Amino acid sequence: MPDRTFAGHKKVGESLLGRWERRFVASCVPRIPSFLETWHLTLFTLLWSVLALVCFYLAKDNLHWLWGVSGLILMQYLTDLFDGAVGRHRDTGLIKWGFYMDHFLDYVFQSAIVIGYYLISPAGLTPYFFGLLLLTGGFMVNSFLWFAATNHFEISYFGVGPTEIRFLVIGLNASIVVFGTSWWPLTVPLFFWTFLVGLTLVVYRTQCRLWRIDLELKRKQ
Repeated sequence: MPDRTFAGHKKVGESLLGRWERRFVASCVPRIPSFLETWHLTLFTLLWSVLALVCFYLAKDNLHWLWGVSGLILMQYLTDLFDGAVGRHRDTGLIKWGFYMDHFLDYVFQSAIVIGYYLISPAGLTPYFFGLLLLTGGFMVNSFLWFAATNHFEISYFGVGPTEIRFLVIGLNASIVVFGTSWWPLTVPLFFWTFLVGLTLVVYRTQCRLWRIDLELKRKQ
C-alpha cells in the first residue's frame, strides 16, 4: 500500500516558467515511447553529468565545447522534467525511489557544472568556486530540511527555480563562448556574494516560517 503521507512528489511554490512548463509536460508525456521508463529518465542524469565534465575539460582548449554543455543541460532538463511525470502517468509507484534518486542526481549534475566552470576558469578563483559549490548545495539542503519539517517540498525561491537557473546557465555559456573568461576575476566573486546573500535570505525566511509554525502548534496544545 502506498504511503499517502509522503508528499515529496508534490512540489510547492511557483516559478516564473512553471505554468508553461506544466502545459508542456501534459502535452508531451503521453507521447514518450513506452520503452523509456521513469527510472531510465532519472538515471540519464548520471550520463549527462559525466559528459558535461568531458565537454568542460575539452573547453579548456576550445570554448566552443560549451555549446555541448548547454545541450547536455537541456537534455538533463528534459529527462528531469519528464521522469516524475512519466511515473505518475503510468502509475509506476516508484515515488520514494524517484524522489531520492532524482534529487541526488540533480546534486551530482549541479556539482559537475560548478566543477566544470572551475576547470575553465582563470587562475586565482579557486576559493570562490569552492564557495559556490557549497552555496549551491546549501539551497538543496534548505529544501530538504524544509520538506523534512513540513512535508512540503519547495524548490523555487522568489519566483526562481531550477528551470530558470538552467536557462540562465545556457545564456552564461553563450556569453563565455563570445567573450571568453577574461571578465571572470570580476564577475565570479560577484556571483559568489550574490549566492551568499540569496542563501542567507532563504535560510532566514525559512527559519522564520518554522518558528511561526512551532508557535502555532504550541498554542493549539
